Amino acid sequence: MSIWTRISEALSALAAGEGLSAVFDKLRTSPEKTVAFTIAVIALGAKMAKADGHVTRDEVTAFREIFHIPKSEEANAARLFNMARTDVAGYDVYARRIKAMYGEDDSALCDLMEGLFHIAMADGEYHPGEDAFLHNVSDIFGFDERRFVRIRAQFVPDAERDPYDVLGVAPEMPIADIKKVWRQRVIETHPDQLIARGVPEEALKIAEKRMIQINRAWEQISEAHA
Repeated sequence: MSIWTRISEALSALAAGEGLSAVFDKLRTSPEKTVAFTIAVIALGAKMAKADGHVTRDEVTAFREIFHIPKSEEANAARLFNMARTDVAGYDVYARRIKAMYGEDDSALCDLMEGLFHIAMADGEYHPGEDAFLHNVSDIFGFDERRFVRIRAQFVPDAERDPYDVLGVAPEMPIADIKKVWRQRVIETHPDQLIARGVPEEALKIAEKRMIQINRAWEQISEAHA
């Protein structure tokens, strides 16, 4: 059974009045983590797009850049996206359920945040409403301020790009310890690691931006210490 078939079944449950709890219960029982990831990006992405007052064609295109949707399933995906984008209300419910779904696997939640930022920047602007939306989702996911700033810096051109924030280290840390963190970040961002976590192959392009920022941050820090 394909991912999009499972989503279609969840939509049918929602249309039948079973409510969000029943829908997420159906998805939680699926062995494919990519189902939860896909639902999260569609629902939260659509509501985030509404945070600046309108949903653009570029934002829909950005979603398609991350996920390849078979022609036969486009109607199901569009239906969910259109249902979710009618207003912003309820986005925190999706975020909390997704947090519960992944538990302590914050690497998957980080992947999701990056997907949301990718869609947010699709129209070339980062609206204050989108920042507030994503900041709150980050809080719900349990991310601290430094981590949120680090992710935002990967996607927002004029955002602060402190290299220590990018790596998630403190300036007073010994250079040897910072190097260890850098190496660990590189390992975590390796395509094989992402695939092992169940990240869709189409979403791997987001990791390329992360790897560039990680390596550039280490270069800046090491040059400063040298």
